Amino acid sequence: MDTDPDPSEREPRETTEAARELIELLEVMWERGRDMVSSTPVSASQLRVLYSLDREEGINLRALGETLGSAPPSVSRMCDRLEALGFVQRLPSPVSRRQLELHLTVRGKAYLRDLRAQRERALLAVIDAMTPTTRKALLRGLTGFHDALDKANPSPRRSPPLGNARSA
Repeated sequence: MDTDPDPSEREPRETTEAARELIELLEVMWERGRDMVSSTPVSASQLRVLYSLDREEGINLRALGETLGSAPPSVSRMCDRLEALGFVQRLPSPVSRRQLELHLTVRGKAYLRDLRAQRERALLAVIDAMTPTTRKALLRGLTGFHDALDKANPSPRRSPPLGNARSA
């Protein structure tokens, strides 16, 4: 005979399930946004590289690999592909002749700008359909999730804050 779990046990599971479903829906929206921006094929892993370089301009391959949790050879290959697409360039470090810095090109920055704008429009259409109360609740929930993620995964390369979410 199945018994209904204690509400204190049920709530985290229900929240996790709702978050998983939301992430899956966002992935679908994100892919649509990526398809609408450019015919240039950029994998999810390559997109993570672009995001990382956007946050940390001039990072080297070793630090990028640590940020991504990837081995140096695979990070180097991803950067090779992104360089061939004209999204990334490797420049000599002003600190050490033996190191190279990774930078987004004008084309790489434009790609990210267009991608973010497309995705923001898609999100805005959904969020506009929400009531002000549910929007504030979503913002508080996302802020709490972000804070918990930072606490669970402390890193010198912290993810950017959620803008004005703290004041909501």
